[in-house]
Amino acid sequence: MIRRIATVGGLTLVSRLTGFIRDVVMAAILGAGPIADAFFVAFRLPNHFRAIFAEGAFAAAFVPAYARTLEQAGLPAAKLFADEIAAALIFLNLALLALALLFTPEVVGLLAPGLSDDPIRFDLAVALTRITFPYLALVSIETLFAGILNANNRFAAAAGAPILLNVSIIATLLLTPLFKDAGHAAAWGVLIAGVFIVAVVGGDAELHGVGIRFRMPRLDAPTRRFLKALGPAIVGAGGVQLALFADTLIASYLPTGALSALYYADRINQLPIGVVGIAVGTVLLPEMSRRLAAGDDRGAASAQARGIQLALLMTVPCAAASIVIPDLIMRALFTRGAFTAADAAAAGATLAAYAFGLLPFVLLRSFTAPFYARGDTATPVKAALLAAGINIMLKVVLMGPLAQVGLAAATSVGAWINLSLLGYFARRQGFAVSGHDIGKPVLKLLASGALLAVALVVGAYGLERALAHLTHFHEETVLLLLFVLGTAVYGGAVLLLLGMSWLKSLLRDVSVAADTKAPPMLESLDPTDDSAALPDAEPPPKV
Repeated sequence: MIRRIATVGGLTLVSRLTGFIRDVVMAAILGAGPIADAFFVAFRLPNHFRAIFAEGAFAAAFVPAYARTLEQAGLPAAKLFADEIAAALIFLNLALLALALLFTPEVVGLLAPGLSDDPIRFDLAVALTRITFPYLALVSIETLFAGILNANNRFAAAAGAPILLNVSIIATLLLTPLFKDAGHAAAWGVLIAGVFIVAVVGGDAELHGVGIRFRMPRLDAPTRRFLKALGPAIVGAGGVQLALFADTLIASYLPTGALSALYYADRINQLPIGVVGIAVGTVLLPEMSRRLAAGDDRGAASAQARGIQLALLMTVPCAAASIVIPDLIMRALFTRGAFTAADAAAAGATLAAYAFGLLPFVLLRSFTAPFYARGDTATPVKAALLAAGINIMLKVVLMGPLAQVGLAAATSVGAWINLSLLGYFARRQGFAVSGHDIGKPVLKLLASGALLAVALVVGAYGLERALAHLTHFHEETVLLLLFVLGTAVYGGAVLLLLGMSWLKSLLRDVSVAADTKAPPMLESLDPTDDSAALPDAEPPPKV
């Protein structure tokens, strides 16, 4: 499992780094003005729907169902199930795309009503949304391929595919003179990337014998279980996205630049969420699904506990830095070209508000995995909807005095509520992660983060003055030196408080858990046995 997390996390890190380069290029060319606001609305709309219908609800329902069919009935049955779901998925996405393209002004007016008072931004957002929205259909197909590959222990192609999105947007932005404006250049980059992503991930699935062939869907047992899980998952993902929709909707009423500040702050906040949280959750879901299908409840719980500790080990320093030196981070990374120091200050304050919720953001996938792995998509829905309701109420209250910073702060509060509810529901159902397993390590990791925060504050104060004579790359140099200092302080604190034995134990236990997992059923089945292709056939004896 640790190797798979490293694969997903490593490629996601490359994706986030290329994403950072993309954002630097966007900040320099788009800036934080009306064209940028219009593009970010156009970019967010298909991504919101993608998170609801593709990577959110669909992945949560499909991966456990496919893994369960693969474990219990074999590869042919799993392929038949995937083929039928693929046909239905494409039909639904084409219908949604047709409606979105036909009613684009109404969709933009509904989700970003504040733009209606600015005809230039509104018309541009409508035009760009018509270009970017087909990306939803393409990424939905990519999500299906990714779920199939992940359930078959292949993670690289799906984890690396987002790199293509970043490269594509960078390329089209650099070719802005060939387009109507920079917003159109970025929008076409999104659409072109969708085509390449489907080609790469689908090609990898085909290469390894798990490609899809479209078949007429049947309402058999695996499909019924999938649909039963999909409904609550859509509601749950919709609840989470409703809060993000509220960000776009409310920010559209705020002064120009608020949407851009939210975007750039969220991009930095998403770095550890993607590299750590999504990587751990992506590997944990099929791992726990296979273990539970094989009756290994203890192994599933152990995998979750180790995944949580590993996620916190890498996330705590990111949260500490984003809380205590957010302005410096934004100035060093983005202040150039059309992105001013005032834009960096607004984005920095927003980043600090997001950072207070970074730990629950990262851990959410690890806490929802045991529910999804058991086919329970309804319980996470309850947590998500309750958290989203409080989140949105706080946004309305805080938008006046704090502008976009209040929106980010409300999002962080919602994340903590969501995580707390998931822990409560898991404990009530009897499979909460044991406090004995993670209690002391978590407290010591938080203490190490506090020491890091103090070191960064003191170090920033001294370095800012010691390097005041630098006229070029001043903020970049200070941030780089603080990174070196912070790494030494946090690493030393972890070793002092937890010891090298804890770190070795963490990696060893996760590795042992991966090495001792139940053998995949597809390896134990006779390929000539026709019963393997029947979804309702009795599974062969466990090895």
